[in-house]
Amino acid sequence: MSFVNPQYLVESDWLAAHLGDPDVRVLECTVYLRRAENAPGLRAQSARDDWAQSHIPGSAYADLSRDLSDRSTELRFMLPPAEQFADAMARYGVGEGTRVVLYDRGMNMWAARIWWMLRAFGFDNAAVLNGGWKKWTLEGRPVSSDPPAYPAANFVARPRPGLMVDRHEVLAAIDDGATCIVNALSAEQHRGDGASPYGRPGRIPSSTNVPAGGLVDPETHAYLPADDLRAYFAGAGANGERRVITYCGGGIAASSDAFVLALLGIENVAVYDGSLSEWAADPALPLEVG
Repeated sequence: MSFVNPQYLVESDWLAAHLGDPDVRVLECTVYLRRAENAPGLRAQSARDDWAQSHIPGSAYADLSRDLSDRSTELRFMLPPAEQFADAMARYGVGEGTRVVLYDRGMNMWAARIWWMLRAFGFDNAAVLNGGWKKWTLEGRPVSSDPPAYPAANFVARPRPGLMVDRHEVLAAIDDGATCIVNALSAEQHRGDGASPYGRPGRIPSSTNVPAGGLVDPETHAYLPADDLRAYFAGAGANGERRVITYCGGGIAASSDAFVLALLGIENVAVYDGSLSEWAADPALPLEVG
């Protein structure tokens, strides 16, 4: 069985054939998470320099940390106000009548995050490049260091409720029986093994585990076949019968899980934006280990 919503994904051969189309906008979305020196936690590092040296021809750099995150909170990567998001997208050349292709140098998680944000602001003509930079370069496809030449656009944000949730909604969902809470972090982090970069180790009670790193082929970073992904999520209780809330450390891997659920046609899905960066920092909120 194929994906229910294949339009959310594009293959490298399609993009190679359409790079010159006047309505196509390609955005690199990479951010690096590095272990902080002499401090707990992870440090976010821009990939702008790597993008400037070599990128898919014509692509612009979508700066998640600076342009596309809420500047009013210390939590990283939180959904920004609609006006801020619209301004950034307009500067990237994204607006009415454009087709957006998103990619990153990881396992599609950063691209999926911006895809989910575009969806949350009412923009549907976007897709993730299957396999991203890894598959593109493995296939020997062209790269460039030239800056993009996209003209500024008019991006109209039309916020959709329900695609992002806060800790209050997650807390209420733990025991409601109508929601499947899915942790997109690794199995070790889900169990609470060892120290956590997010503070207290563990998982949100009642949550199941679908690690985002297991959604893709480790060699090409292309998504696994639809049947495998459907079985993977169904085994965790995300089979379309209940609402799904995904979470991780900071809403990035959670967006990858949410994106794949959308590919599979499971639409009643939300991302817990603050994820464990917020949850684990509050001792009043419950965590389970083991």
